Amino acid sequence: MNPEIVIHPFNQSDWSDISRIYKEGIATGMATFETQVPDWNQWDQSHIKSCRLKAVINNQIVGWAALAPTSKRDVYKGVVEVSIYITSKSRNLGIGKLLLAKLIEESEQKGFWTLQAGIFSNNTASIKLHTSLGFRIIGYREKIGKLKDIWYDNTILERRSKLPQGQVSE
Repeated sequence: MNPEIVIHPFNQSDWSDISRIYKEGIATGMATFETQVPDWNQWDQSHIKSCRLKAVINNQIVGWAALAPTSKRDVYKGVVEVSIYITSKSRNLGIGKLLLAKLIEESEQKGFWTLQAGIFSNNTASIKLHTSLGFRIIGYREKIGKLKDIWYDNTILERRSKLPQGQVSE
């Protein structure tokens, strides 16, 4: 029997657990070009204030998802980038799908019309997760970044909301 997974918003009081999961993602070498977890203030400044979600099992945070703006220009206010991380001990339980589905729902409620994801091309599980929820592959960036002397390609995905585009209520 699978444990109950609960999705809630997260805030600064959750940062210790959120940053631990982020650090674990960094260590995989497949999740981000970041090499260190930023402090809360840096992270908070670079991410949308709404649509910050945590997945909880038995009072333990096991995953998180959030959005970051792709540009400071007003014309792109409804276009955001997705981040999603699941602790290794809790993968393959459907947590990513629940988190991403809820993130999509909340992003649409807030008026965001395009979600983007740049995923390491060798991270096939994440690409599969995103495409299962309506993201489409729009291309890739060859050798876009170097991590520990290895060049990586990124697969670029996007998901357009089917809802009428309205005002972003951030």
